[in-house]
Amino acid sequence: MSAIIDTDMTDRRPLGRGDAKTLILSALGGALEFYDFVIFAYFAKTLGHLFFPPGTSDWVAQLQAFSIFAVGYLARPLGGLVMAHFGDRVGRKRMFTLSVFLMAVPTLCIGFLPTYATIGVLAPVLLTLLRVVQGIAIGGEVPGAWVFVAEHVPRHRVGLACASLSSGLTFGILIGSLVAAAMSARMSEAAMLDHGWRIAFLLGGVFGFFAVYLRRWLSETPVFARMRERKELTTELPAWVVLRDHLPGVALSMVVTWVLTAAIVVVILMTPTLMQTAFHIEPARAFTGGSLAAFSLCVGCVLGGLLVDWQGKARAMLVASVGLAASTYALYLDLRSGGTHLLALYSLAGLFAGVAGIVPSVLVAAFPPAIRFSGISLSYNVAYAICGAATPVLVGYLAKTAGGLGPAHYVGLVALVGVASSLYMMRKGQGVAPR
Repeated sequence: MSAIIDTDMTDRRPLGRGDAKTLILSALGGALEFYDFVIFAYFAKTLGHLFFPPGTSDWVAQLQAFSIFAVGYLARPLGGLVMAHFGDRVGRKRMFTLSVFLMAVPTLCIGFLPTYATIGVLAPVLLTLLRVVQGIAIGGEVPGAWVFVAEHVPRHRVGLACASLSSGLTFGILIGSLVAAAMSARMSEAAMLDHGWRIAFLLGGVFGFFAVYLRRWLSETPVFARMRERKELTTELPAWVVLRDHLPGVALSMVVTWVLTAAIVVVILMTPTLMQTAFHIEPARAFTGGSLAAFSLCVGCVLGGLLVDWQGKARAMLVASVGLAASTYALYLDLRSGGTHLLALYSLAGLFAGVAGIVPSVLVAAFPPAIRFSGISLSYNVAYAICGAATPVLVGYLAKTAGGLGPAHYVGLVALVGVASSLYMMRKGQGVAPR
């Protein structure tokens, strides 16, 4: 057995100015990086027509683009495991900066990429390769970001810290949604196909390099610095220690990550496009709804973190899972009947998608500090690779074949898994009371 000592801070001090600086800079950098990763989804329909043979139907073009979008999730475990290994051995901050650099470069390159009309089949191949690099980058970014902020704050504020970071990441989704909505409202479809989509990716590249600059001002986590000083870093392969000694934590982390993927990928990222293709909602209205939902998601993440610090992880997960299922069904039932209450119901669904702000607290608590980065990265990225890669294709198919309610059925099923994980934590006495 590896000697792994829990060196988490146990003080009850309030959040200080240094903590606030760390949370703000981390969240802002994460927002800019996450914009780079998700902007692809908002332009899936356009990319589908530009990077595949002409004459492809809207539905097939969308499905092909969503398939390339899903490739990014398959690449996440590779980047996550490599960065987590060095994050547990040489430091959190270095990997935290590297991940955002690796995201900025391919996003900028996509903005300059020739289309199918110019280079033929090489166009989707290059697009896929750049998406793989994006996946590698985000695989190290998200787990590393959660570990970084959690190890900077007092234990009784880990819920708020992780949720604030998650809110920052989801703010990147909001930025992407606003950019897509603004461009859709101001540009014709022909202009969007000609050059408009490139603007969104070039802007993302600039955002990414600015995020690299911001992270120069961050310092190593006190938890890692103390472990290094006391020589408490694991001497074994961190991923092996995780698999050998912490399988229950891995299983729980993968299950709650599945819930997070349903909330983000289906409710937030795919629904604006599905509104247009499955329910014939005009693009401007669909993107406006997406922007409201993304804003509600940012708020919901923070509220979820506060609920974790107040009532514990299990109860917070239970409330969010039930709310996610109910609000998603309400939204899709309304869409099927014409979308009269689209904006209000989509905002509500976005609020309960704030389960994304609760999940990281579960993951952080599942592993001790010496192998925490590797534990979270392994669990989160493998689960996201499986669920995140399968979900866009599966949900796109269900939206076509299940009377429009297919996406809601999928989210409802996954939300039941979230309820089950909450009951499991309660039965084990994990995260039921405030920390």
